[in-house]
Amino acid sequence: MQIRNIAIIAHVDHGKTTLVDKIIHATKVFRDNQETGELIMDNNDLERERGITILSKNISVNYKDVKINVIDTPGHADFGGEVERVLKMADGVVLLVDAFEGPMPQTRFVLQKALELNLRPIVVINKVDKPNCRPDEVHDAVFELFFQLDATEDQLNFPTIYGSSKQGWFNTSLTPTEDITPLLDTILEKVPEPKVTEGTVQMQITSLDYSSFLGRIAIGKVVRGTLKEGMPVQLCKLDGSMVKSRIKELYTFEGMGKKKVTEVAAGDICAIVGIEDFQIGETVADFENPEALPVIAIDEPTMNMQFSINNSPFFGREGKFVTSRNLRDRLNKELEKNLALRVKDTDDADKFLVYGRGILHLSVLVETMRREGYELTVGQPQVITKEIDGQKCEPYESLVVDVPSEFSGKVIDLVTQRKGEMLIMESKGEMQHLEFDVPSRGLIGLRSQMLTATAGEAVMAHRFSEYKPWKGTIPGRNNGVLVAKQAGTTTAYSIDKLQDRGSFFVDPGEEIYAGQILAEHIKPGDLNVNAVEGKKLTNMRASGSDGTSSITPKIQMTLEECMEYIQQDECIEVTPQSIRLRKIMLDENDRAKYAKMLKIEA
Repeated sequence: MQIRNIAIIAHVDHGKTTLVDKIIHATKVFRDNQETGELIMDNNDLERERGITILSKNISVNYKDVKINVIDTPGHADFGGEVERVLKMADGVVLLVDAFEGPMPQTRFVLQKALELNLRPIVVINKVDKPNCRPDEVHDAVFELFFQLDATEDQLNFPTIYGSSKQGWFNTSLTPTEDITPLLDTILEKVPEPKVTEGTVQMQITSLDYSSFLGRIAIGKVVRGTLKEGMPVQLCKLDGSMVKSRIKELYTFEGMGKKKVTEVAAGDICAIVGIEDFQIGETVADFENPEALPVIAIDEPTMNMQFSINNSPFFGREGKFVTSRNLRDRLNKELEKNLALRVKDTDDADKFLVYGRGILHLSVLVETMRREGYELTVGQPQVITKEIDGQKCEPYESLVVDVPSEFSGKVIDLVTQRKGEMLIMESKGEMQHLEFDVPSRGLIGLRSQMLTATAGEAVMAHRFSEYKPWKGTIPGRNNGVLVAKQAGTTTAYSIDKLQDRGSFFVDPGEEIYAGQILAEHIKPGDLNVNAVEGKKLTNMRASGSDGTSSITPKIQMTLEECMEYIQQDECIEVTPQSIRLRKIMLDENDRAKYAKMLKIEA
């Protein structure tokens, strides 16, 4: 049977997962009367809530007696570690581009990886049903991007398909058709069959699955030879050593699930059960004369955060896993499949430094852990600096902002305050398209400020570009915070009296502890406040509105917003049901002593 292996790559929100849904429906993977819902591939709760793909996934469909293995990849540059390894399984890529937005920073990032691996591209210009769309201009911009990325002549001669995955049609021209068969026909015609070289068996492990019944399952593409059930193999480890092993069971992908088989020929993607202690990037090779494939190189992390046990007064109330041993085991388990993550021990056994690609990458890990029942404290994200030619250097990012023209001045002002340099400014219809080169530090906390300044209209995207010399201090948060003086339950009376001092993160009736951050102060500098004082009752009745107090609802902040908000002396307490901001030192006197000590040192 003929095989095609194809990865779908695009910027976040350009419609990859919706396109995969349409391919699944068009090839009749489900019965006609089967209830499937939308975004079939985004099967974990976090992905569905956020509307983003975090983990790459494979499915397989049959079309005209050809098996097409489809790999859905994440669009966020923060999950680049996922993209880089799964592209190894593909022989061609479908590059999906929005007909209005055109190529975006992450499009460039994933396309560059695909072209370096010499994959055959098919360009799909999606969402041509949108008002203000500009498919012809976008097509030229995509060609320009290929040219900038040094595509070969063969790659520059890419086929282009137009359509709308939401409406369920694709065509080689802008004329709507009944279905998506023109796209599937182009995949069969343009994507080459997997290259099979002669030699002993080889398969690189590019992702892993876990089943409580079977244990860890290795997934990858068979490059040479044929794998058989019960066959003895050698596992070529990353450090160069060899480990003898045996394949217990073999599965190939069929539809949304896996099908048990006795053998898998070169070119197909399969899952192996029975190999112990493997890591991503290692090679399953021949038993007699094993040959390892080159290891997958992954871009380095650019940001780190301190993870520690929850040591607040409310410790252990909501979580099941609260000790440092639980935390260490969970982080080590994450390292097995999250390639772009690094974990380092610190001098304190209860604290770990976790390195990742960006705030989203780290916050998804924290969010997943709290849903699993972990309690932890996370510190302020810090960028990783390097010494290059004797100079201190920091990571820089390419930032792209699309914003209505009347707000462009505010955006430029915000980014330049954070040491960003504007490279491009051009009009796209009523929108201004702005491109900046900005230090990664400058992006922390920028999104919420930008959305406030542009009435929620700005669309921003960024990706890591390179390390450059340190740009000096960047102004952080201007305002201080209101910190709880004592523990207790907040009262409407106290909050009402304090409302003119700041905007609150808690509602009346919430339990708080000393050292917890309750609100943002209207001025710089922190203020210790009592928010648990009740009204003293007397038997005298006051005329007028005595007991009424109007309280503004609290500010709800997501985990990422909290990470961007906190300063060096603050941290976030994360439990399965709550996210609280707090000072690292809960005692007011300890904070005062520490501040005094810093002044003396300075």
